[in-house]
Amino acid sequence: MRLPVHLLCAGSLSCLLLAGVSGSASAWAAGSAAVPASVPAPAPAAPSAVAGVARGVPDSFADLAARLLPAVVNVSTTQTVKSGDDDDDEDGDGEDQLPQMPNFPQGSPFEKFFHDFMNRQNSPDAPPRRMQALGSGFIIDPAGYIVTNNHVIRHADKITVTLQDNTVLTARAVGHDDRTDLALLKVDSKKPLPAVHFGDSDKRRVGDWVLAIGNPFGLSGTVTAGIISSRGRNIDQGPYDDFIQTDAPINKGNSGGPLFDMDGNVIGVNTAIYSPSGGSVGIGFSIPASEAQGIIEQLRKTGKVSRGWLGVRIQNVTQDIADGLNLTPARGALVAGVEKDGPAAKAKLQTGDVIQSLDGHPIEGKALPRLSAQLPVGTVAHLGVWRHGKTIDVPVTIGALPEPAAEPEKKPAPATKSSAEVSLSTLGFAVGALDAAARQKYNLPAAQKGVVVTSVKDGGLASDRGLKEGDVVTEVQQAEVTSPADLKKRIEAAQKAKKKSILLLVHDADGLRWVPFPLTGDDTP
Repeated sequence: MRLPVHLLCAGSLSCLLLAGVSGSASAWAAGSAAVPASVPAPAPAAPSAVAGVARGVPDSFADLAARLLPAVVNVSTTQTVKSGDDDDDEDGDGEDQLPQMPNFPQGSPFEKFFHDFMNRQNSPDAPPRRMQALGSGFIIDPAGYIVTNNHVIRHADKITVTLQDNTVLTARAVGHDDRTDLALLKVDSKKPLPAVHFGDSDKRRVGDWVLAIGNPFGLSGTVTAGIISSRGRNIDQGPYDDFIQTDAPINKGNSGGPLFDMDGNVIGVNTAIYSPSGGSVGIGFSIPASEAQGIIEQLRKTGKVSRGWLGVRIQNVTQDIADGLNLTPARGALVAGVEKDGPAAKAKLQTGDVIQSLDGHPIEGKALPRLSAQLPVGTVAHLGVWRHGKTIDVPVTIGALPEPAAEPEKKPAPATKSSAEVSLSTLGFAVGALDAAARQKYNLPAAQKGVVVTSVKDGGLASDRGLKEGDVVTEVQQAEVTSPADLKKRIEAAQKAKKKSILLLVHDADGLRWVPFPLTGDDTP
């Protein structure tokens, strides 16, 4: 179940939402002198013999807030929406839609009035409408460079920035990055603007005090305080999720605003909140400065972002997967697929390899896309790979992440009876040969190899693990399968060998993934 995560822009009629979903470098705005880099250190904690005693609550955040507020801005956007665009709710949460007609008593004059009004608004001949959205941003260079979220300015026809002293400036987008939801704006000012700079978010720990400044619901210059609640949060916004979680109250309109540490450094860009109601419940998410800084540098230099790419499809190593591979302990990134002619393929990585380190640093599956994206294109990285019980060093030349290609529209194929099935009752599914009839029925390419899943038992092991009719099993325990009988034979052999689990490589609508099936214990029917 997907959590109710809300992006934080606010609008009178509409909220511009994220269309899609990292990097690390030195701070290029560190030389800006508009905001003093040094902030008086908090009073030292009273001596104590007990390790880990918390510092006292600061007497006030007023001095720090006064220094930082001038560098935080209100970002306002205007978008022209033509008739017929109202149903373009890309995020599926209804926030891109126009207000619905209020519930009036049936047959009342108000019902007729609003019904006629909404019909006129939705008519194909209706004139274009102007829609507005509000967000936040912060100045990182006195020359007028401003950081905000991409979803704040996406599709905007006009962007205006309001400073703390109510000066209104027209902004232009220098560049944006859909994958991390970051954007860089530029305004022209006759005088240097107050600015802040990025800090080292990696040094900030859970429990550290933070300040969030922004424009919730258009209320400019709002300061809230809290602590870092957690690090490394994945909220399913994209492959590079590594959010800072904070309990500093942030709401819609805070999008793109800064999260400060007690030294006045930006350690995060406020982006989303967890909220069943849409308002703050004390769970907010910020893009770490260590990730945002490199993205912003690239946007300033080139207007776009270039990422490193390994060319592998990976998944986390669970205990079930580790048991199937005889891997101890259960850690690393399991290679579920290798892109043809990609960097990993050229380095001879194989499906079933477990990548356990990158340039000597231990990694987990979810972190690999983000860490490899930070590597400069053309450099050589060294992967520590576990393969068939041995750890080997695999050098790989980092490639450039290709732009996603538009997928051709698939037409459903007519159902045609396939060949005889083989039932794997203990695993909860049946398979058939991947013949011409199966390829036609499930719209599978001629090059696809393996056996096709023809049925899945409701509530069975396969159903619990996400197998669906039409999926294709291509390997068992890293060995190819070419027929249903071959698959059944390999599973029975694993059972006789008293293996705890078995791994199937499955090709589904999302690509390749390893699926572990327990062969002993309570999960086996």
